Amino acid sequence: MVASAIALGSTGAAAAPCSNPNALGISRVMTVDARAMPLIGSHDYGVTLPLAPGEVVLTFDDGPLPPYTNAVLKALADECLRAVFFMVGRQARANPELAWQVRAAGHTIGTHTQNHPLFRMPADRAAYEIDTGIASVGSVFGTQRALAPFFRFPGLFRTIEGEQHLRSRGLMSWSVDADSYDWKKISSGHMLAHTLAELEKRRGGILLMHDVQPKTALMLPALLAELKARGYRIVHVVPKGGDPAEDLVASAMPPQRADPIARPPAAAEPRAARHYPPAAVPAEGPPPRIQPGGNGLFEAIFTASGHRWGR
Repeated sequence: MVASAIALGSTGAAAAPCSNPNALGISRVMTVDARAMPLIGSHDYGVTLPLAPGEVVLTFDDGPLPPYTNAVLKALADECLRAVFFMVGRQARANPELAWQVRAAGHTIGTHTQNHPLFRMPADRAAYEIDTGIASVGSVFGTQRALAPFFRFPGLFRTIEGEQHLRSRGLMSWSVDADSYDWKKISSGHMLAHTLAELEKRRGGILLMHDVQPKTALMLPALLAELKARGYRIVHVVPKGGDPAEDLVASAMPPQRADPIARPPAAAEPRAARHYPPAAVPAEGPPPRIQPGGNGLFEAIFTASGHRWGR
């Protein structure tokens, strides 16, 4: 099953030329069949990607959010790296140009619900959050083909019903192998030490970070330097079939623009999925209405100036 679900090598999103001869860089690209391997991450599922000892997959949740996502992108670019970004729908729609910058840098784009609810969602809420999040992030790029069929539950609050909905749409549920704890009230130094200890204990794996966290943006260059010094290798994960949006940046924008990434098209209202199978309408009725202030910590963080966020 693993052999049929995973392709190893450099197919898919080919790495861009690296101008830094001393960069950590991408060791290899791993192509994953989401339908054949729908659940990954040892934290929740006891199974993970077939990584060799010392290989790490960098993942970032909750963004995009300036200026922290910008700093994360720069740190990754300085080391010629690519990661998987699990975007929150409402955050992508609030910061569409930054979402395009993530995509233009060649990173894989997954989704992380529409509103980031931090609880175990009932079936109808899970379907709504999953589907609307995909539609919102896809609308920023003008097509859902720009998205990988990768999803992560906020707070890792997975449910059987949610996982069944993901599987019905051919989506892959990502958990983690190592948690940076950047969502906890710890210093960037403590976070760095903890992250390195977790990777050492697990000999690599899928690493969870958050591109909305100030301390993550501050600590990331030091972490990447330590990974390089300790001989870790970075693996970039893409969906089967390579990168379906490899030419999206060039084709979706007006041809007369010299830099098509600088200003993405205005995001339309979310519409029915095209790349993914349509979701079934919950038997209970229309999707639940999300009231301002009804999402606790997330609502407080993204409407205040502090932007201190958890996983």
